[in-house]
Amino acid sequence: MPKICTRCLLRDFSKEQYDKIIVEGIKALPPEELVSDEVLSERLVFCKECEKINQGTCLACGCYVEIRAAMKKGKCPYRKW
Repeated sequence: MPKICTRCLLRDFSKEQYDKIIVEGIKALPPEELVSDEVLSERLVFCKECEKINQGTCLACGCYVEIRAAMKKGKCPYRKW
């Protein structure tokens, strides 16, 4: 059984899971509510280093960090971004 990385984003696990949950979730949002790819990447740097990330979800709020980070209204519970 492969070891589960607790400090990874969902994109680091399985392309199938990532596409089904994250890509489709982001596609469902109106484009005007999304940040640029550059801002998203900057936000995810903080998420990957956070001790509250577990298998792509935030233990502080329960969200998929990649979806929350993609939204203009998205906020880090610890105000890291």
